[in-house]
Amino acid sequence: MPKYTIAWMPGDGVGKDVMQATRIVLDRLGLDAEYVPADIGWEFWVNEGNPLPDRTIETLKRTDCALFGAITSKPREEAAAELRPELRGRGLSYFSPIVRLRQLFNLHTNLRPCRAFRGNPLNRLGDDIDLVVFRENTEGMYGGIEWFPLPERVAAAMADAEVGHPERMKQWFDKGLENVALSTRVMSRQGCESICRRSFEYAQRFGRRSVTLVEKPNVLRETGGLMTRVFREIASEYPGVEAWEANVDAICMWMLKSPQDYDVLVAENMFGDIVSDLCAGLVGGLGFAPAANIGDDYAVFEPTHGSAPKYDGMDVVNPIAMLLTAKMMLDWLGESEMAGRLESAVAAVIEAGEVRTYDMAQVRAGSAGTASTTAMAEAVAALL
Repeated sequence: MPKYTIAWMPGDGVGKDVMQATRIVLDRLGLDAEYVPADIGWEFWVNEGNPLPDRTIETLKRTDCALFGAITSKPREEAAAELRPELRGRGLSYFSPIVRLRQLFNLHTNLRPCRAFRGNPLNRLGDDIDLVVFRENTEGMYGGIEWFPLPERVAAAMADAEVGHPERMKQWFDKGLENVALSTRVMSRQGCESICRRSFEYAQRFGRRSVTLVEKPNVLRETGGLMTRVFREIASEYPGVEAWEANVDAICMWMLKSPQDYDVLVAENMFGDIVSDLCAGLVGGLGFAPAANIGDDYAVFEPTHGSAPKYDGMDVVNPIAMLLTAKMMLDWLGESEMAGRLESAVAAVIEAGEVRTYDMAQVRAGSAGTASTTAMAEAVAALL
C-alpha cells in the first residue's frame, strides 16, 4: 500500500502540461504515492454545469492532499454562453472551483514563496530576493458575496446602516438598483488572527527578520482597521521579529525600488493575490512562483500562474513553478530530504543555463529559450 494518496488535478490549459512534467520528477524522486485522478475545471462546467463535481470533493476527502495544475475562469455571461445548449437557461452560475475548495476545506493559509535563483536571466533586481507572502485564503474580497443587480432588500439594509449619511445611499438609488453591482469585503477577527499568527510563526521558525502587513486601513477603515489592530496584537507576542506596516499601493512602489528590504508579507485575500504576483515578477515571473493552500488537516498545492489557454498542449511553458509547488507538497508531507533535493536540482538547472523555456530567452549565447516543458522537467530529473 502506498505511503501517500494524492489527488491529481491537472485542471485546464497548461495545467495538464506542467502536471505531466511534474510527474516525471516525482517518479524520479521515488515518492511512494498513489495519484488519484480528480475532475476539475472548465470542461466540467461546460458539460455538467459544475466545474467542481461532487465526486471530486469526495475523492479529496479520501486523500492526504491534492496537487493542482491551473484553472480557467470567465465572467458570468461568458461562462453561461459556453454551457452545452441543454444546460442553458437553468439558472446555473459559474464559480471558481479553487475558491470553493479553499472554503470547503477551510484552506485558510495561502503560502506563496518567491525566491530569486542564481543564473536566472530574468533576475533584473538581483539574486538575493527571497520573499514569502502569507495570504488569508477564505475571506476578504474573494469571499464570493456579491450581487448584480443590487437587490432592494440589500440596498434597504445598507440605507439603514448609513445613519447620518443618507446622501451616500441616495446616489445608488438614483442610478437605479438594476444598474448597481456590489461585492463585499467580509473579514473576521478569527481569520485575521490566523493568518497574522502563522506569518509570525513562520518568521520566527526560519529566522526571518520582519513581517510586513499589506493593507489599506486609511480608506477601508473597518476591515483594514480590524486587520491592522489584530496584526499589532499578534506582533507584540513576537518581539524578536520586526513588525512593519505598508499600504498596498505604496508597497508596490517600494518593493520595485528595494525588494531586498522585505522578508515575510501578510495580507487579506485580494491584496495578498496582488502583491504575490508583484513578488513573482521580481524573481522572474509566474513561471517561478509556487503556492500552497493549507488548512488544519488538508492542503491543495497549485502554482500561482493561470491556465494560459493559448499554450494548451504545446509543451512550451515553464514548469518550474509547478515543480517548486511539488517541493512545497513534499515539505508538508514531511519528506524534507526529497524536497531539498528537488529544490537543489531546480536551482542547479537554472544556474547552469543550458536548458531554458521560452520565457527565459535572454543573455547567454547558445541559450535561446527553446526548451520544452518536458525537457525542463527531464533536466531537473536527471540531477535527482
